[in-house]
Amino acid sequence: MTATGESPAAPLGYRAIVRQLATAQKPGRGAPPYSRWVNRRLGRLLAAAAFLMGRTPNQVTMVSAASTLVALVLVATVLPSWWLGILVAFLLLLGYALDSADGQLARLLGGGTKSGEWLDHVVDAFKIVIFHGVILISLYRFGDELPDAVLLIPLGFIVVSSVFFFAMILTDQLRRIASSERGHAYAKPSGGGGWLQTIVAIPTDYAVLCLSFVLFGWLSGFVIVYGLLFAANAVILIAVLARWWRELRMIDAS
Repeated sequence: MTATGESPAAPLGYRAIVRQLATAQKPGRGAPPYSRWVNRRLGRLLAAAAFLMGRTPNQVTMVSAASTLVALVLVATVLPSWWLGILVAFLLLLGYALDSADGQLARLLGGGTKSGEWLDHVVDAFKIVIFHGVILISLYRFGDELPDAVLLIPLGFIVVSSVFFFAMILTDQLRRIASSERGHAYAKPSGGGGWLQTIVAIPTDYAVLCLSFVLFGWLSGFVIVYGLLFAANAVILIAVLARWWRELRMIDAS
């Protein structure tokens, strides 16, 4: 996201910038564990470094996209192995941390722009489809010992992830529209928040998908873990779609 407005007063140094970012974090209640406790902290460190280097949030977004793209190209083109899985996991997690850093950098610089938010979401939309698409390609090219039915897993994951992302963005947008029209904010339902939601959300954590690649050298094991993550995400999607539908029905009724 591209920042607008003037930069804040120059901090004392890298540590001061990190501390400043730590006081401006978005609420983490209910977020998946890695995203909440690891990725945001890594993003904070990278955002502080980007600030000192004079980088913009959009530049950080594009570096994040490049890191993820390199990893996904490797998945589609290189024979699965242990070294490849570890390298892919590292590049994906680096891209994920940079994806957190761009928003934190924008807040440090005074706020984001609509074009920056658009770029961030469009990159995420591409990533969702390509991520599972390259797994499909890899299983097709290199999974001769696997049954053909496993190719249905990444196809299903593309559907689940795309619907989840679109429904989440649309629900949030409809909440904002309703709040603007009626002059007050609509709070998200409180059920399932806190630690319970944090634990339930573990299978939906993008980092868990990234870390699953450490098993890429053992393709059968990777497919088992990947398939379980797909099943968990499908169940969670059904649950949250029902919840969001009820929430919007309540907004309509009010």
